[in-house]
Amino acid sequence: MSRRRAVVEPDDFFGGPGSMSRKQVQEAIRRGQSLRDADMRGVDLSDLSFDGMDLTLAKFAEANLSSCSFRNANLTGASLWSANLKDAVLDGAQLDNADLDQANLDGVSVKGARIKKTLFPYSKLGLDAIQEAVKTGARLRMEPAEHVD
Repeated sequence: MSRRRAVVEPDDFFGGPGSMSRKQVQEAIRRGQSLRDADMRGVDLSDLSFDGMDLTLAKFAEANLSSCSFRNANLTGASLWSANLKDAVLDGAQLDNADLDQANLDGVSVKGARIKKTLFPYSKLGLDAIQEAVKTGARLRMEPAEHVD
């Protein structure tokens, strides 16, 4: 019986064990495949478009999602904990039960997004500001963390 070892190219693997690579995510987007339940933790996915995609329960924790577009995407139950979403567009996205705690949401647009039971970094972003941004399309602005001596 012969044994084969899988060869992983350095370009194909950026996240933790089990995470999809940027290249694999780009191919799934190109083919229009669902990324439901996909593990993309810690991967640099900056500038990609996930418009209209099913990202239910997807794991984006600690991923670089800066300048990504999630227009009308389904992010129900997705984990975006501590992800960098700077200047991303989430207009019309379903964010019900999503976890965005400790995420960088500076410059993010959420016009028309559904945010029922969504966890936000409330220490740096007030609920009133989030609700106003959902209504008006104003970009979110993170407040600097208070320094405690």
